[in-house]
Parts: sequence; structure tokens; C-alpha cells
Amino acid sequence: MEHRPAAAWLTEAADAAQQQGAGNLLRVVLVVMILGCVLTAWFLLRGYKRKDD
Repeated sequence: MEHRPAAAWLTEAADAAQQQGAGNLLRVVLVVMILGCVLTAWFLLRGYKRKDD
């Protein structure tokens, strides 16, 4: 597998998104947003855990 610069990869991804429409891109954005919210909630709430030691 050859190395591709990030700018070239981003350009190819944008071209593919234009060909397929916004459906797949929107789905990916929503999944990433939900996962980010879950991870943020886990990170914040783990600090409030009681230590009964």
C-alpha cells in the first residue's frame, strides 16, 4: 500500500462524496458524532465514580 498525503486523500474523499451524494457522508458524520458524545460522557463520568476503599 502506497503512502498518500492527507490533502490528496481528502480531495479524493470529497470527490467520492459528490458522486455518491450526501447520504453516506452524513451517515459517517452522525456515527462519529455519536461515538464522540459517548466517549466524552464516559470520560467525564468516570471522574465522578465513588471510591469506597
